Amino acid sequence: MDFVESLQPKERAILVGHSMGGLGLSIAMEKFPNKVSAAVFVTAHMPGPHLRDYNKREYTKSGFFYGFRIYIYDQGPNNPPTAVKFGPNMLASKLYQLSPPKDLALAISLLRPYPIFNDEELVLEQTKLSKGKYGSVRRVFIICDQDHAIDEGLQRYMIEQNPPNEVKVINGTDHMVMFTRPLKLFSFLGEIAEKYY
Repeated sequence: MDFVESLQPKERAILVGHSMGGLGLSIAMEKFPNKVSAAVFVTAHMPGPHLRDYNKREYTKSGFFYGFRIYIYDQGPNNPPTAVKFGPNMLASKLYQLSPPKDLALAISLLRPYPIFNDEELVLEQTKLSKGKYGSVRRVFIICDQDHAIDEGLQRYMIEQNPPNEVKVINGTDHMVMFTRPLKLFSFLGEIAEKYY
């Protein structure tokens, strides 16, 4: 947010969000619509003014987390978990299944717990999006067809419920498109920059 806020009045940026980064991207669009030339959602969560609670429902339905997580209870076992850590099997089967082995090995070595925000009402309030601000920013969604984390069905559901200006598809890539198809991603980002900047 600091970067977008620091842009001069006539400066604009194209922002790119991947995976959960789509939530931060959406908040930046809502807070600074005049500073965002376009927003690119790369197999990312793309909420909208009328699409806010799909994540939990769709993930539960897909079985994404089943058997692949370790909960961390920093506030004691009688309180909700504060973080989740994904195991190496989850990375190998859901996120990096088509990525080069060296990238999977590096990811496993860098595994850290991921915080859980248990105050759902607060999260919904802080990610409240409007047509006037968020909706005024041009959006591009890049589908990754072999993503097992945010599967193609969920990606297309978000697109259908909250249509962006443009949709691009990268075939033969898992969730970590920057490792499986980096040149295609770079090519699409270049095209988007030429068109929207």
